[in-house]
Amino acid sequence: MKEISCKLLVIGAGPGGYVCAIRAGQLGIDTVIVEAGKPGGTCLNVGCIPSKALIHAAEEFEAVSHMAGASSPLGISVAAPVLDLSKTVAWKDGIVSRLTSGVAGLLKKAKVKTVYGWTTFRDGKTVAVETETGTQIIRAETVVIATGSASVELPFLPFGGPVISSTEALALSEVPKKLAVVGGGYIGLELGMAFAKMGAEVTVVEALPRVLAQYDAELTRPVVKRLTQLGVEVMTGAKAKGIKGDALLVETADGKSAKIAADKILVTVGRKPATEGWGLDQIDLDMAGKFIKIDDQCRTSMRGIYAIGDVTGEPMLAHRAMAQGEMVAEIVAGHKRSWDKRSIPAVCFTDPELVTAGLAPEEAKALGEIKIGQFPFAANGRAMTKLGEDGFVRVVARADNHLVLGIQAVGQGVSELAAAFGLALEMGARLEDIAGTIHAHPTQGEGFQEAALKALGHALHI
Repeated sequence: MKEISCKLLVIGAGPGGYVCAIRAGQLGIDTVIVEAGKPGGTCLNVGCIPSKALIHAAEEFEAVSHMAGASSPLGISVAAPVLDLSKTVAWKDGIVSRLTSGVAGLLKKAKVKTVYGWTTFRDGKTVAVETETGTQIIRAETVVIATGSASVELPFLPFGGPVISSTEALALSEVPKKLAVVGGGYIGLELGMAFAKMGAEVTVVEALPRVLAQYDAELTRPVVKRLTQLGVEVMTGAKAKGIKGDALLVETADGKSAKIAADKILVTVGRKPATEGWGLDQIDLDMAGKFIKIDDQCRTSMRGIYAIGDVTGEPMLAHRAMAQGEMVAEIVAGHKRSWDKRSIPAVCFTDPELVTAGLAPEEAKALGEIKIGQFPFAANGRAMTKLGEDGFVRVVARADNHLVLGIQAVGQGVSELAAAFGLALEMGARLEDIAGTIHAHPTQGEGFQEAALKALGHALHI
């Protein structure tokens, strides 16, 4: 049995873990990272990156499909396009493998030792890793738990056969003729819309009264409109009950039973922290519900053990994990750092896309009087030239001193505005700061400036 010692041990090489290890390595800390799968974790291998690749392919296919039959407003006409999903998936796999090998290279460059295998805690300073060549014992002064999360499985719809999670959905060799999506959150709608564009007949089953319930209804309205245009049937207030033959059994909002014919049933009802199977019971950490409890420096209840990313709770976002990982590495190196989560932008890659940063209008109202400025993309020249007039940018600020509290947008390609929104909140911008920043014309980003001007009472273009 081999033994190694290190100053810092990182468990899990997802976005949080690998960033933590790279930064620690850069700071000269003797670091080891262990990973049971491939570098990059869920996000890079079976999550954010591959789903965006599939979504882009679906958008391109739909755009070309609209040009068949000379109905394109752009005056372009083509013969009917054909999609070979296995080729699309191979292209997606190529991107993933470029990025995973890139992460492995970055870890090596930072002089981080990578060990592949399943890790189990022996005590607060020692783990055993089951590798291909046997058991490796690692002793560390400090440990970072970055084990991530996994798709929630429904007991009456266990994964296997026609019932798939997002992981299998991203590796299908052909487009299902009929796809039932259980769960109308961002993962279900991102993938559901993509498969609808590729030609699947999609039905979304959501238990709550509306889809994308974590966003306000005004923000999601353009997405709901687009679902209808794509022919996606949305059943709200409906509960999936099980599977019978090639159909999903559903209890509808009015208590009736329904059967939805489906070749594949995609279950996207959320993600759960990966807290089992690696010896959490050996170290007895305080928990916050099913998540590991942490303070504002990601410290757990045990000295010398930190936890970052999805295993520590919402928001389960790769960029949150990365920010936490970088901070923990610097704390271990003796730097003075803490964790300010005022602005963690969240993006939903539906069609159109959604971005939120900071507080929603209702949350901001609870703190006092507010001003809201909203600017529609229908009045934005660049949006018109991209056939993307649906949606708007909205800025929420305090009424007294105009401090910006939250920014939201829905529209084509608005994910790229997340950087500007996050920066404005991080820098403590006031409405006057955004309104007074010269925005390039013609861009969709002008909608941000116009929304701030609107909140101040003098929008120029509406």
